[in-house]
Amino acid sequence: MSATPHRHDLRPFVHAHAFGDAAAPKRELALWWVTGITLVTMVLELVVGYWSGSLALVADGWHMGTHALALGGAALAAHLSRRVHGSERFAFGGWKIEVLSAYSSGLLLLAVSVWIAIDAIGALWSPHPIAYLQAIVVAVIGLMVNAACAWLLTRGGQAHGHAHGPQAHDHAHAHDAAHAHGHDHAHDGSPAHDAAPPARAAAHRPSAHVHHDHNYRAATLHVLADALTSVMAIVALAGGMVWGWRWLDPLVALAGGALIAHWALGVLRDAARCLVDASPDLELRNAVRGAIETDDDARVADLHVWQVGPTAWSAVVSIVADRPLAPETYRARLHALAGLQHVTIEVHQCRGEAGASHR
Repeated sequence: MSATPHRHDLRPFVHAHAFGDAAAPKRELALWWVTGITLVTMVLELVVGYWSGSLALVADGWHMGTHALALGGAALAAHLSRRVHGSERFAFGGWKIEVLSAYSSGLLLLAVSVWIAIDAIGALWSPHPIAYLQAIVVAVIGLMVNAACAWLLTRGGQAHGHAHGPQAHDHAHAHDAAHAHGHDHAHDGSPAHDAAPPARAAAHRPSAHVHHDHNYRAATLHVLADALTSVMAIVALAGGMVWGWRWLDPLVALAGGALIAHWALGVLRDAARCLVDASPDLELRNAVRGAIETDDDARVADLHVWQVGPTAWSAVVSIVADRPLAPETYRARLHALAGLQHVTIEVHQCRGEAGASHR
């Protein structure tokens, strides 16, 4: 009489691959509000500008339009990212949709800085009359709008440092070179998946790394860049109106454009690293390696660490040891690294002379 076929219980090992955080809906709502405020201001400035013949108002209205485009893109990206969470079409959720939006915003910020520089150089080369009072009024309006938007974004991002990702999920795969069975086994011959992974005590602690919501950061920089240009414009225009220094306005604009370009390059650099799955700083990689190699036996042969969410990192670790331990034992050594929310571990027995002596 044949034995009843064994059915694998996969429930303890099936989990979602969406690594968002609890504050994401709040940040998305803030982005939509800021986009709406910017659009309303844009329409108001354009209508009043064309009605009154104020070129300053018209120019600032279209300038607001570029920011509304960037902020609306950020809000849409945040919405789409949350919608695709849990979809099997996306390996680790939709977080990279937001990163792509951040990269696009960085490019737009860089274009704005170049635009400012071109206008400023042209004004220095060929000065033109400035309607100081009218321009100051427009700059003050822009500053008030950006102050309101910055307040909303600050409230939406207050949970950045305290938001926690979902329960961390780990995969533990043991590959013992001493066995040739159809299933991989741990060093003691027991199946590597015969028990649920132990709970990670540090999984719900804030990550030791900085919150990396690149999309929200890029949107915030758009608002700050506009606020900065408004403040600098008010100072420069006041100086020109009081002392007649026409050169002060374009000179200050050049300085503001250079700072905006610096911010844009920072956004582009960080977003690009995430888009190409570049490894994080060496601190996290070294921490993983150091945690695994705490005995005189285990050595990390292959290690891949990359970001999969605002505060979540994934790691694939290949371990070689003369006396391999259970995958759960090595995984437990990583519990203190709260940023690791998706860990896959391979365990191999060393094939060298030392490994052979222990078989």
